[in-house]
Amino acid sequence: MFVEQFWQDIAGWLFLVDVVVTVGTLIFVLHLKRDTMSAIAWSLTVLLVPFLGAVLFYLFGYQWVARPLRRKQQRAVIFKTLFGRAVQETAAVAERWQVLARLAEQPDGFPVTAGNQVTFYHEGDALYAALLEDIAAARHHVHVQFFIFRSDATGQRMIQALCSAAKRGVEVRLLYDSIGAHDLSRRLLRQLRRAGGQDAAFLPVLNPLYRLRVNLRNHRKIVVIDGRIAYTGGFNIGEEYRGRHPHYGYWRDTHCRIVGPAVAGLQRIFLEDWHFASYEAVGGAPYYPRWETLPGTVLTQVVASGPDMEYKAIRETYFAALVQARQRVWIASPYFVPDMGLRDALCLAARAGVDVRFLTLFRPDKWLPFLAARYYWTDALEAGVKIYQFIPGMMHSKYVLVDGEWASVGTANFDNRSLFLNFEVNCQFFDAAITAELEQRFLSDLEQSVRVDPAVFAGRPWMARVFENAARLFSPVL
Repeated sequence: MFVEQFWQDIAGWLFLVDVVVTVGTLIFVLHLKRDTMSAIAWSLTVLLVPFLGAVLFYLFGYQWVARPLRRKQQRAVIFKTLFGRAVQETAAVAERWQVLARLAEQPDGFPVTAGNQVTFYHEGDALYAALLEDIAAARHHVHVQFFIFRSDATGQRMIQALCSAAKRGVEVRLLYDSIGAHDLSRRLLRQLRRAGGQDAAFLPVLNPLYRLRVNLRNHRKIVVIDGRIAYTGGFNIGEEYRGRHPHYGYWRDTHCRIVGPAVAGLQRIFLEDWHFASYEAVGGAPYYPRWETLPGTVLTQVVASGPDMEYKAIRETYFAALVQARQRVWIASPYFVPDMGLRDALCLAARAGVDVRFLTLFRPDKWLPFLAARYYWTDALEAGVKIYQFIPGMMHSKYVLVDGEWASVGTANFDNRSLFLNFEVNCQFFDAAITAELEQRFLSDLEQSVRVDPAVFAGRPWMARVFENAARLFSPVL
């Protein structure tokens, strides 16, 4: 009765509220979204879907960016004030690659270091065996940082190893992303604390609705042991990374173990993130030991980027590497949602006669970026890029190889989220032997992959194109 009598007034007020909410949300969209495609997509969503569009932007688009990023920047300044940045002269690299070294070092990056020993792991069991062995031999500290940390058998085994180290008097610090490791058992963390270890969550999420938010995540995977051994790459902690997931099956990834001066860069990144998450400032000589004898010969440079940095070092090194290429560019990444500049550089290299190959997954774990990638495949295939899909299982590696002389390996995918919205870390290697080793593995993976036929792909159903276009619109905004 009430609704029937006042429905015109109710409708008028709802219309007025919708106008106010829509205009207010559009102001936020245009203020926060620098990427044109992102701004257009969210603006259309807010305009065409009354009320719900604003709610979707609140949940997925507006990430409360300013406050946590400002705090991250402030904590970084405090950390640098307390401990400074170790002044170290960058090692000499070949003239044609000097621009990549300079780009990675600006504005506050890490130098190229000589004398490193590097070992690669492509399967979870081999990586975890080496990692657990190094943790068991730790004498002073073990610093562990992962995006995903499961509470399954693999996660429990890792916690047990950390507990054993802590009971021996080793300093143990575990840093995990609050979204990526949302199912990490509180019981396991209490077990670590009782043993004497410490843990901290990166940007903890208290409101259950905020768990839907996927940006501003710490996607880095770093382990540092005694300041002399470090691990980084694509592997997280969980049974699926050992190929024991019923859906993904075999898990193909790339991780590296570094011994040498480059460890200091990964240590620095971990301790800055730890300081932000835990408010504990850690530094000093025990965490950055001197090297009397260099263990290897590999020129290595740590490259970090994140949404708290205006300058996106990993993105810039990717772009410069594509422009530098003269013979071949081989890329492995599960996701392919590049910005316009990277897309143009990739297509330009292929049109110029460079052998450009892209290795990605066949069975998607996330449909939105997979469909968005297929949209961008169109231009790449037309330019001459060869795209391969890995058949045996999950392809999760993240690396770029150029001309048999330069390689970048780490946590960053070839997509906008990794390059602009997540905290990431890569290592670039100026070494022909290292690059050749990864190239051999790349070629071996191609033998187990199917190449995307440009003609067949061009003839896909129109409905597939509709879904791909929609995914393309929203992939950079979520």
